[in-house]
Amino acid sequence: MPDTTRPHTITHNTAQRRFETTLDGHVSVIDYRLAGKVMRITHTGVDRAVEGRGIASTLVATALAHARAQGLKVDPQCPYARAYMERHPETQDLRV
Repeated sequence: MPDTTRPHTITHNTAQRRFETTLDGHVSVIDYRLAGKVMRITHTGVDRAVEGRGIASTLVATALAHARAQGLKVDPQCPYARAYMERHPETQDLRV
């Protein structure tokens, strides 16, 4: 049975401009592009086999924390990232 209690370890893959994690052999990612001081989040992808475990929200939260630490604004072009930011008012100061 898959372990759903362990925290997700997120890696920042700067070469591919993404944050990624692997759970039960399935890679999940959040992709972004940089345009000056703006992080454009373009895609969040979680394999169906590991959906429902909070992976996407952890990826978005990690990307947003990185943007905040780097002094970047965020343009959430990905529907999931946009919805996440709408549900979390504490992230609104990051929006372009």
